[in-house]
Amino acid sequence: MACSVAVALALSACGGNGKSSGTTDNSSASSSNSGFNAAVTSIVRPSDKKGGTLRLLSSQDADSFDPAIGYYAFVWDLHRFYLRMLYTYKAAPGKDGLTLVPDIAAAMPEISADKLTYTVKLKPNIKYEDGTVVKSQDIKYGIERNFAQDVLSGGPLYMIGEFDQGQKYPGPYKDTDPNKMGLKSIETPDDTTIVFHLKTPFSDLIYQLAMGITAPVPQAKDTGEKYAQHPMATGPYKFESITPGKGAKLVRNTNWDPSTDTVNKALPDAVEFTVNSNGDDIDNRLLAGTADVDAGQVGVQSAAQTKILQDPKLKENTDDAVSGFIRYIAMSTKVPPLDNVECRKAVIYAADHTALQTARGGPFGGGDIAPNMVPTNLTAAEPNYDPYNIKQGAPQVDKAKEALKNCGHPDGFSVKIAVRNNKAKEVKTAEALQASLAAVNIKTEIFQYDGSKASQTVGSPTLVHQNDWGLIIQGWGSDWAANYGFLQPLVDGRTITPSGNNNFSEVNDPAINSLFDQMAATTDQNQSTEFAKQINHKIMEQALYLPEVYDKGFNYRNPRLTNVEIAPSLGFLCFSCLGIKDGKD
Repeated sequence: MACSVAVALALSACGGNGKSSGTTDNSSASSSNSGFNAAVTSIVRPSDKKGGTLRLLSSQDADSFDPAIGYYAFVWDLHRFYLRMLYTYKAAPGKDGLTLVPDIAAAMPEISADKLTYTVKLKPNIKYEDGTVVKSQDIKYGIERNFAQDVLSGGPLYMIGEFDQGQKYPGPYKDTDPNKMGLKSIETPDDTTIVFHLKTPFSDLIYQLAMGITAPVPQAKDTGEKYAQHPMATGPYKFESITPGKGAKLVRNTNWDPSTDTVNKALPDAVEFTVNSNGDDIDNRLLAGTADVDAGQVGVQSAAQTKILQDPKLKENTDDAVSGFIRYIAMSTKVPPLDNVECRKAVIYAADHTALQTARGGPFGGGDIAPNMVPTNLTAAEPNYDPYNIKQGAPQVDKAKEALKNCGHPDGFSVKIAVRNNKAKEVKTAEALQASLAAVNIKTEIFQYDGSKASQTVGSPTLVHQNDWGLIIQGWGSDWAANYGFLQPLVDGRTITPSGNNNFSEVNDPAINSLFDQMAATTDQNQSTEFAKQINHKIMEQALYLPEVYDKGFNYRNPRLTNVEIAPSLGFLCFSCLGIKDGKD
């Protein structure tokens, strides 16, 4: 007997959300004219005015506009312009924005009594930009594309683990089924029904059904690795142009039916996404009013931050939202001498945590010093769990030297730091870490790589080993609103992949893996939280990661924008909610 499920899931109590966190105040949304941090809990300048061009700048290009590959948080925010998924987060600030609502789906899924079968009915007549109707087979095909990692490397890989179930499905490009529908665990009994079969219960599946990987892809239009150059739109906008390394432009999709869409208002006539690698130039253009939003939403540079804080009129168009991201330094357990836990502990003790916080922008724009790997927005958060006394901020040279003796390197060792070249705060972090490690004779070489190619670079364990990238500077936020979604990509050994890997420490601990299995099976939120706490403790005991800060984004928004709100599922401005005050460019 099937039962319907609604997914509010008491998220205000859980404090969890999507790829990053929302707010410290989860009260329901209200309207507000403006003010510092106003978009965190309210809608700033609500309006239905249409017209104008929304101008987004980014310090780096999208990793991919292909829904099977795109994994950057800002790309997920851009998805709602041109993609529709089975489910999506409600467009609202505060706790309301953590609620999942049907998008292409007609209702929330029906779940069988044994929790192994999810049946989803589709809304009728959802169309692509060319006027053809979306079918359930298109959603299955879109998910199947995720399996073709030899062609479409990267992207969230969860569904491969959940739906392969020993089939060793190769993806649609090598599918021997004549209709390319050979993945057995997903069925499409008719054009408007899709059925998901799980091998074991997994209560977080609903969150994955709201990801871009569930966006429909018409088989006839799939161009494989070239699909990112023109993904078929189902949302209110379609791509007019995509120029790798420079940006993209979206215009209205005339085959989008607003009567089927409860989330998107589609106010601007066009959206311009422009890549500009100079962070200070982006800030200057924002403050000058010639740009609207920094798409990266990682916060303004230090010069702009100082200027904004000294000018009340500028500050009132700024938000300093808790993002739910953690900034960290991964330590590869496969790169000597960091394959020794005591050498990894030496790095944690030698680090100047105040300097690392300053590199991120300080306590105001950067975030709070992180004593462990679970940020404060999740139920498993333990802000007072600080096994290495990190929160005091200063290097602990004596303990670092003791750890070096214990790992057989009393005179120090050499290691390389890998960092994205287009993330100024990360480069500063690398430099701060280099300076503090030098005090205990841990010599470092900083390697800067193309940030848009992270999946193929530090995401490749083979390249990490070949280049001795022992320390990898990165950031992470939960892909969906639960402890499991936050922790599993980082430390579940079964998620390690040849490309697109996010388990940078490459830990494959059976005890940790087992705790994830127990989390996936339980429907008891308190029990799930306890499992997550145990995983966090194992991470710190094994010194797999050096936590830096629980991230904040001090972001400026153009005062001409309307319907400004922070989407708590991302901790970003809701891009697709925005309008232009006068409806003009």
